Amino acid sequence: MRPPEVLLDNSDDVYDFYREHRQNRLQATGAYALLGRRYRPRVGYAAGAREAIRGLIRSRTPLLIAVNHLSQLDPYTLAAAAWRSELRPIIGRTRVLAKDELFEETKLRRRIDMMGGIPVFRGRDHGLRAVNAAGQRMMDICAERLAVGDSLAIFPEGTCNEVDPAQVQAVGTGIGHIAFRTAKLGARPALVSLGLSYGPRADPAAPPTREEVKSASFHFGVPHTDLPARPAEVARLVRADLQQALDGAVAAY
Repeated sequence: MRPPEVLLDNSDDVYDFYREHRQNRLQATGAYALLGRRYRPRVGYAAGAREAIRGLIRSRTPLLIAVNHLSQLDPYTLAAAAWRSELRPIIGRTRVLAKDELFEETKLRRRIDMMGGIPVFRGRDHGLRAVNAAGQRMMDICAERLAVGDSLAIFPEGTCNEVDPAQVQAVGTGIGHIAFRTAKLGARPALVSLGLSYGPRADPAAPPTREEVKSASFHFGVPHTDLPARPAEVARLVRADLQQALDGAVAAY
């Protein structure tokens, strides 16, 4: 299927495409490896997290990976962390939610598609009412991908943290609705929280420099395999769990 133009007015065709889209695992692995060598983030684990993640991947449990959001470069450092962590075996089988504007330029879109991107039409960009139907469809597609064995990485804060990078911002219920819809399809995803820090900086609210990005620290929390049924409860769990993981990433400095 030829990739449709990523426009809100075209969202039905967009999500029909991403329901069926498959990454080239060989290309994805090469790209993640390249980013792993370029950025070389430090990766840490809470007690028992490493073994638990390894077991979930071995059992082919789909992972719902939540990461705090600090910079436009986060997807690249996240890919580097995936290569340098226990997530390496699921490279090429992990989707990543990304704002729709990143799919506008053809060359960049090819890279994002190869890396597993699925576009998100954000209310802050298009208006909440305008994106409602597309948002519902996006969550259904994510649930379907998880139900067939893919994993999904999300920045659940929805936007970069320009206030206090050591504190997780509000988490919307979207991640909870995805978990709920996945469960309705008969699959039980495990939540993996991954804290990200670029270390102490003179102006914490300013975007990190490229050099600071290269000193990224990631910290995995212990996975949750029994998620609450209510989307709002999942969102609360994600925020609390992600804060613990973020504290671990900050402590690495």
